[in-house]
This record gives sequence, structure tokens and C-alpha cells, in this order.
Amino acid sequence: MFQKPCLSLTDAKAVAAAAVAEVVRNGWTVVVAVVDDGGHLLYLERMDGAPKISAVIAPEKAKTAILFKRPSVALENVVAGGRIAILSLPGATMVEGGLPIVVEGEFIGAVGVSGMQLAQDGIVAAAGLSALNLG
Repeated sequence: MFQKPCLSLTDAKAVAAAAVAEVVRNGWTVVVAVVDDGGHLLYLERMDGAPKISAVIAPEKAKTAILFKRPSVALENVVAGGRIAILSLPGATMVEGGLPIVVEGEFIGAVGVSGMQLAQDGIVAAAGLSALNLG
């Protein structure tokens, strides 16, 4: 039987809190979503004033990051490089803002952020990961 680390609700809330702290420092408004290793939503926080569609996009960015086991921007870069066939892949939101959470070499979940410019979403997602002290 396999054993691996997994995210708790407390972990998900810590990731969101660190992400929101970064957003507040910058005067932004976003939605932060944290998903488990199957891409299922564990926690979502929509800040006052965040675009309503971001409540849909943030979980999809996180889901993309965990199911493809890479930052969502990596898929965006593949498309930008001309490999447009990747656009036909199911369940992929291929823009910056989704980061996988990796512990002891295991992909255990992801964070997705939506609401600002894509690069800013990526900064916020990275700030969220810092809460887990993964190194």
C-alpha cells in the first residue's frame, strides 16, 4: 500500500492566507483556490471586489497545475511556442497562476489564483506556497 503526504484543510487555509497577505501588500483583489491531488476543491477565498469569473478560473488553474504536474504557465508557454495542438487537451487552463504543491517528491495539490494580470496571479500563487515552507 502506498503512503504519501496529503493536504489538510488547515494547510489549504494557510496557503490562501499567505496568498491574500501578498495581495493586500500590493493592493490587488483576487480569488485563491486550493485543490487536492485529484484536482478537487479544498478551499476557495474570493476577496471583495475580485472579478466574479475568477471564482471559476482560479480552481481551474489549480486543477491544471496538479493534473499536469507542472505550473499552468508551462502549458501557456508550449502554446506560445507554436504547439497549438495542446489546446485540444481536456481540462486545461493554460495561463499563469496555477502552481502544484510538491512534498517529498509527491504532487499533493495545487494553488490557483485569478483576478489580476497573469504575472501578478503567478506571484500571488508563489506567495501562497511559501506558507508550507517547502524550500
